This record gives sequence, structure tokens and C-alpha cells, in this order.
Amino acid sequence: MKIVIPGGTGQVGSILKRALTAAGHEVVVLSRRPERAGEIAWDGEHLGPWVEAVDGSDVVVNLAGRTVNCRYTDENLRQMRDSRVRSTELVGQAVANAARPPRLWLQMSTATVYAHRFDAPNDEASGLIGGAEPDVPGYWSTSVDIAKAWERAQEAADTPHTRRIALRAAMIMSPDRGGVFDVLSRMARLGLGGPIAGGAQYVSWIHEDDLVRAVEFLIAREDIAGPVNLASPGPLPHRAFMRELRRAWGVPVGLPATRWMAELGAFALRTDTELLLKSRRVVPGRLLDAGFAFEQGEWPQAADDLVHRARRA
Repeated sequence: MKIVIPGGTGQVGSILKRALTAAGHEVVVLSRRPERAGEIAWDGEHLGPWVEAVDGSDVVVNLAGRTVNCRYTDENLRQMRDSRVRSTELVGQAVANAARPPRLWLQMSTATVYAHRFDAPNDEASGLIGGAEPDVPGYWSTSVDIAKAWERAQEAADTPHTRRIALRAAMIMSPDRGGVFDVLSRMARLGLGGPIAGGAQYVSWIHEDDLVRAVEFLIAREDIAGPVNLASPGPLPHRAFMRELRRAWGVPVGLPATRWMAELGAFALRTDTELLLKSRRVVPGRLLDAGFAFEQGEWPQAADDLVHRARRA
């Protein structure tokens, strides 16, 4: 198959390109700064020669969008929204104009669209969409609004011959440098991997191997469309998540952090505490109902595997 990945130079794109190329597929990455073989220039804002790569392709996996690992200033939030919505609109136009449109358009979305909650998991059928929860910072609703606008941009595209799926992805765990697993591992190994603000907030995650397998599964299953949660079936509270990560690294103690300590740390790292404090209790209802079997579905096993890979690397 020919698979086109707009915005495919980041962590997720690198994981998919590595695995899909190894499986024998032709992978074309659309990048603002093409540097490697198989990369084509695009700016994420305008149609251009890159549309020729979409025409005649089998699958498009759009990952484009400004990173969420930043301070949530008004300007950064605006860039996050505009980069996601505009790039999705562009992909929709390219697919709609193609003489031979791809049969599937996988569009990255986020599990952040769901409500901050502890009482029950969020699946695609019964999950609560966020934005109106009490007792959370008001600006958290902006992240939900961005996620909803991102998905609406795909829904609005006129692509009757192309199946569309919105990938509501949880935190993707891989040993690659700079990824979320790498950052959390450094905290754990420095003795700073204790619970934050009590640690009751749920962490939803997916192992890189299951991410790739889920994408391949969705490509093959022509009966699935709409939103799909890319998350393991085993979300767990932050305190338990970090305890298992420390165990895997052989670190017996992790200093806890209060909310204000987390705010100071996030400020120093130029990121935002929503990424740590929002309870993302998300489960893969549609994948499980369709018969998808996770190989790394529980965190203790997944943490052991990822630590082994990180040490080997």
C-alpha cells in the first residue's frame, strides 16, 4: 500500500513510518522541512504539489498540528487550534479533489476530548465529552474545544469515497527520546516519580506496538468509521502508574508533588499541568468490540518492555 502521513516527522509519525516501511508499504511523509528520503514539502496551510502524493494513495494518516507540550498561553492555544483545523481542512480538500481518492483517511484526534472524571471510564458510545466539568481550571475547556473543532473539520470534508476515522489517542508510550515515556522515566530515575496532587487522576496510554497494530487493524476493517479510542484497556491512577514505572526502572522511592509544586515544575519545563492533572480515564470500546487483541494491554507488563527497550537503546 501507499500511505501518506502529513505531519509525520514527530514521535507518532516516526513510529508509524518505521513499522509500516518494515512491513513493506510505501510511506510518504509530508513535512514543513523535508530532509530525508520519502519526505515531501508542505506548509500545512496551502494546497500545493504535495496533493499529487495523496491522489492514488491507499491511506492518509494526518498527524499534523502544533505540539501540546507547551505553556497554554492564548497564542499557543490559538496556534494549536489553527494548525490542527487548517491542516485537516487541507487534507480534506486534497482527498475531495483526488481523481483516485484514498480509501481511508485516519485523522489524529485526542482523548482529551473526554471529560475529566474518576467515576467511570469513557468509551466512544457512553463517554462524556468534556468542557463543562466543575472544579477544574476554566482554560481546560479550551483543549476540549480544540479537539471538537479538529474532529468537525474532518466530518465537514466532502469525501464520499473515502472512509474516515478520528483517532482519539491517549499518551503514546515508546522509548524514543523526547517522548512522554522518556520524560516520565527521567523523573522516575531522578527520584521525582511520585504521585502528583495525590495521584488519583487516571492515566490513559497505549504502547507503540499496539498503536501500530491498531492502525493496521483499522486499515483492514472496512466496517469501522467515526471516532475510535486509541488507548489500552488498562488505564490506571497516576500514583499506580508511576509506582509501576519506578519498579520497572528499579527505583524504590518517588517524591510526591503537590499541585503548586507541579505548577512550578511545569513552568520550568515550559509545559502545562493539564497534561498531568486531568483524569483521562479512556478505554478502547470500539476496538475491543471489533475483536482487536492488545499485546501490551496492562501497564506493568508494558512498562517492563519499554524499560528493556530503552536500556537496550
